[in-house]
Amino acid sequence: MATAPAGSTTARAPGLPPSITPSFLQRLTSQVSATPNAARVTTTAPYTGVSLADLPISTPEDVEAAFSRARTAQRAWAATSFAARKRILLRYHDLVLTRQNQALDLMQAENGKTRRDAFLEVVDIGIVSRYYARNAAKYLGPKRRRGAIPLLTHTTELRHPKGVVTVISPWNYPLSMAASDTLAALMAGNAVVQKPDTQTALTALWSMDLMYEAGLPEDVWQMVIGRGSSIGGALMDNADYMMFTGSTASGRQIASDAGRRLIGASLELGGKNPMVVLDDADIEKAADGAVAACFPSAGQLCVSVERLYVAESIHDQFVAAFTPRTKELKIGAAYDYSVDVGSLTTPAQLKTVAEHVDDAVAKGATILAGGRARPDLGPLFYEPTILTDVTPDMTLYDHETFGPVVSVYTYRDVDEAVALANATEYGLNGSVWTRDGARGRAVAARIHAGTVNVNEAFAAAWGSIDAPMGGMGDSGLGRRHGADGILKYTEPQTIAHQRIQGFSPPSGISPESWASLLTGALKVLKTGGVR
Repeated sequence: MATAPAGSTTARAPGLPPSITPSFLQRLTSQVSATPNAARVTTTAPYTGVSLADLPISTPEDVEAAFSRARTAQRAWAATSFAARKRILLRYHDLVLTRQNQALDLMQAENGKTRRDAFLEVVDIGIVSRYYARNAAKYLGPKRRRGAIPLLTHTTELRHPKGVVTVISPWNYPLSMAASDTLAALMAGNAVVQKPDTQTALTALWSMDLMYEAGLPEDVWQMVIGRGSSIGGALMDNADYMMFTGSTASGRQIASDAGRRLIGASLELGGKNPMVVLDDADIEKAADGAVAACFPSAGQLCVSVERLYVAESIHDQFVAAFTPRTKELKIGAAYDYSVDVGSLTTPAQLKTVAEHVDDAVAKGATILAGGRARPDLGPLFYEPTILTDVTPDMTLYDHETFGPVVSVYTYRDVDEAVALANATEYGLNGSVWTRDGARGRAVAARIHAGTVNVNEAFAAAWGSIDAPMGGMGDSGLGRRHGADGILKYTEPQTIAHQRIQGFSPPSGISPESWASLLTGALKVLKTGGVR
């Protein structure tokens, strides 16, 4: 279909792609853990507002039954070798890549994002599945540890799966967030009971369906659908570990409930992410980087940028480069790669974005680009928006907007830039732009965030799958990716076998003499550099 730059008129969104047939939808929805006579909920397509999926709703009793099946299946799955699990994950990897068009169609239909943004989720799952398939044995296999007494204490660290993990995944990245955390949990030998957001449940069900096709044993991955107020208690009360991606408010409640039960939790929550443009930055590259940082998935990305700090000396040049690039973005709906910015996902999100921008403008903010909804394109479109003259009394100054909106500020020196970047309760992601890589890394290290990118928006850190990713402060706790992303789903156990002589004095040696001998041994070990 035809598209046009933001601010102009284009045709309304197309209908559903041919791949989303009634039989295909029936196959996916039949895999929800719910009774045959369950109540139903209908989701709508963001592009058009037309009905999309008719999903069964799980009850607390359905959740209990899913955990029961998963717990039985997990015992056999935990006994499966790393090699067998690896083969399944690599087959899943191939299936995702081979059938990516199905996934892209589903993500666009459910979420409203562009195809290029949806494709990055396919890439992400390919990377994650390959990484954990090939590295799980290294991270989780038995490891010799230094014993209490050299040569006499044989110490081994083992890693056991937690059991059944609850994964609660959001709507904004329906494949990445539904599958990436689940893959690590499964590879560690756990079973999973997952509650995806209802709006994007089809993509999560598609992923689970492919995993079973790849060879995952029956009942190891279960999917339930419903509101947190209805089934959240059952998901928490039966879990051996909680993995949650969503709002800070919900994360706090989950952390509290997990603490009550003395189980672990990993929480990736909100963000108000900063981008700092240093005075030596390449302005054209930084402007391109700002577009990539602020507007992917219509700004509905936890690690996207909402605060942009530019050195005073280059502010005007930067704005002159950034603003036209933003205005030239193609906004619209198309099941191909012709569109730059897609739709918001829910009416609630559109309402938040509009309220934040309207509040800022009413209090004196200036719109440099965008600033309005586009009902001519579809019910939930909003133009990529740049604001300046934003002040602390405006809601979007320090509240997460989670939409295609960024505020531009100036700063005098690097210390002020760092202070402004850190002036938030959040700490998820950051971005620094400079011609001097060493300088950029030094500034990045001062930003209070779990990941900080230099001369990149967020993809460099996110795609560095061997390194941990997660938030500080109100952006959560725990990490995904890397060793942390799989070790969190395990219980460490130490097995120490003491041979010949322990810490008690041998027969015929007094406690005082034994203490003297041990003291001397400790001094010798220190002198010899033994840790």
